[in-house]
Amino acid sequence: MAKNIKKTTLANKLAKKGDVIKPTTIISKQARTDNVRDIEDLVGVSSNATGSSNSIYFSPIRTRKQRVINGESLKNNIVKVEALSPTRVAPKKNKKEDQLVSKLQIGSATVVKCKIVPDVVDSPIRIDNIKKELEPQIKKEIDDIKEGLVKIKKEVNSQEESQLYHDVEAPHPFWYNHLENIRNMRNSNSAPVDTMGCHRCADSTADAKTQRFQNLVALMLSSQTKDQTTYEAMNRLKEQTLTPLKIKEIPIAELENLLHPVSFYKNKAKYLKQTVDILLDKYDSDIPDNPKELIALPGVGPKMAHICMAVAWNKITGIGVDVHVHRLSNRLGWLPKPTKEPEQTRVALEKWLPFSLWSEVNHLFVGFGQTICTPVKPNCGECLNKDICPSVNVQIKPKKKSDR
Repeated sequence: MAKNIKKTTLANKLAKKGDVIKPTTIISKQARTDNVRDIEDLVGVSSNATGSSNSIYFSPIRTRKQRVINGESLKNNIVKVEALSPTRVAPKKNKKEDQLVSKLQIGSATVVKCKIVPDVVDSPIRIDNIKKELEPQIKKEIDDIKEGLVKIKKEVNSQEESQLYHDVEAPHPFWYNHLENIRNMRNSNSAPVDTMGCHRCADSTADAKTQRFQNLVALMLSSQTKDQTTYEAMNRLKEQTLTPLKIKEIPIAELENLLHPVSFYKNKAKYLKQTVDILLDKYDSDIPDNPKELIALPGVGPKMAHICMAVAWNKITGIGVDVHVHRLSNRLGWLPKPTKEPEQTRVALEKWLPFSLWSEVNHLFVGFGQTICTPVKPNCGECLNKDICPSVNVQIKPKKKSDR
């Protein structure tokens, strides 16, 4: 072929044809087709040619001639479209089944998969179990904190109180140490007076006037009688509706049976009958509101009157000195000289003991006398005052009459 003869190129052929080839359908590169044609097939092929119009596309790789020259066979270039899902790439199995974190390859992305531990699943059942497990521990910690705060408060109050009473001229130089130690022993040891004392015998559901009368009756029965016995007798009386009018209506013999086995129950039944008559006639079924008139009632002494004023009327008029207060005051050396009667002890104590402590002494000393500093064979080994008590290891012979 002559050199000056120009070779008809594919572009010239298309230009001479004068047709502009426009695709009728555009599909993505990834669309699957089984009839991809080479670029040479476009030459001389019209829209009426055999085959689907969707098959007339340019080869995305090379022309057929180029592939034949390179010794490659004619093959379709097929791009398979697959769903991008975790199933395309199987995750690598870990040897340990309980591995918490694993990686998953999805296409070009790497997903980190975390295993959820069942023990920490945020479910209502699990939360309730955690609450139940931690509740006792939290409650104990709160109680410990409260107890610590109470101790700190007591220590601060004790220091302030000690300074306040520093100038008190007491018969015994360590009287305040005695008092503090008795407080500590009473806090750690309960006594019958705490649950069955006269202040616990009244019916809390009754009206105020009836409660005051019941407080007086309990005090009248408590003389030389144990708290347990008094408490049981009061319960029997309350079952009969313990009011002044009801006591007046009960026959004396029946009243004695209700009081038995209270010490001197016959005398106390008689005094109680006489007292209710006075209360009905003079005080409108109420009790007097001063110690003088209380002492004037049959069977009521100074100790009962002052305690009744504190319990029933919430007024401190004197120290209620019973056998326990009388005994302990002498043992601890709280008196300038020993006394033989509770009334003598009361007068001696009120001369030097600060007024702010009068209401506390009776309750403290009664419980302490019931548990540790007992009338016979006191437990000096358990007493915190054993190193500063003038009567430590005292030996007392038992008396014929039982002490309250």
